[in-house]
Amino acid sequence: MTPIRRTPIDELVERLSGGDRRALSRIISEVENGSPRGYEALALLYPHSGRAHTIGVTGSAGSGKSTLTGSLARAYRRLGRSVGIIAVDPSSPYTQGAILGDRIRMQDLTSDPGIFMRSMATRGSLGGLAATAADVAAVLDAAGRDVILIETVGAGQDEVEIARVAQSTILVNTPGMGDDIQAIKAGIMEIADVLVVNKADLPGADAVAAQLRALLSFAPAGDWRIPILKVVALKDEGVDALVAALDAHHACLEASGGLAKAQEERARRQIVAAVYAELVRRLMTNGDGEQIARLTDAVARRRLDPRSAALTLIGNLTPASQFLSRNTDEPAHPEPVEGRVGGAAPGSTGSP
Repeated sequence: MTPIRRTPIDELVERLSGGDRRALSRIISEVENGSPRGYEALALLYPHSGRAHTIGVTGSAGSGKSTLTGSLARAYRRLGRSVGIIAVDPSSPYTQGAILGDRIRMQDLTSDPGIFMRSMATRGSLGGLAATAADVAAVLDAAGRDVILIETVGAGQDEVEIARVAQSTILVNTPGMGDDIQAIKAGIMEIADVLVVNKADLPGADAVAAQLRALLSFAPAGDWRIPILKVVALKDEGVDALVAALDAHHACLEASGGLAKAQEERARRQIVAAVYAELVRRLMTNGDGEQIARLTDAVARRRLDPRSAALTLIGNLTPASQFLSRNTDEPAHPEPVEGRVGGAAPGSTGSP
């Protein structure tokens, strides 16, 4: 009988199952880079995920998210639980690189074998998360981490994306920073499962808590009553109560069936996100460079709208030909197409 040929990824996955941190780091790098080996590893590991409690930590910049994340990790370790941390930093729009400040702030955690921390750059992704954060969380989950903490960038306006990845979401507020107005403006009150007033030893903490209670009075009643907790993360004060609240939220989700329902919604959103990412990857790696250049020129000259160019590129319709063949000196005003916004070609059956 011919022996089954083992691949390098099979060996890495086996080493990861044995607790090898270097194998875990290698697999996460492959997944984050979107390599074929990373996809293969994720496919092997995903059936073994779904056990960890995934917690999002979000809020405006300067609210102390990194300090709170580190304090939470230490609190979970005192309870004997293993922790995975995904700390997302903003990246340069030019180089895609990032100063991974979260890793600098949480250096004291790296010596604990029960904590695995990964810093990630957003690389232009919206929503305060790196595009592969959910995949990395699944790898950490499959590696046996009991709790996974995901800290977002903290840009302030797009932080709601974390609710699509985490089971429990902490919204961090701080006295003197106008977080109540920021919360209303960004709509992030709706995604918070636990509200935290960090730096509660500063003046104004009670006022922030009162403002948050007033905002919660407008929230619809549900199975879970959102708590407001005052914390001084720098001194580890109030963090044990926060852990208890997060455990209670997780238990409430399990009892009400909300955990399974939320998982289905997360799965749907992750599939859609993966379709987008894979489509873009294939177009950029296998696409016709000359066609992209022609479409780019047509859009720049206002002879074609970007949506029609995109649909042309993915092969669903070909509205560009009637415009690209025109003399470049002609005015850029293509014929309107009845029944479609975006200038689809007559006779096209493709749909966006």
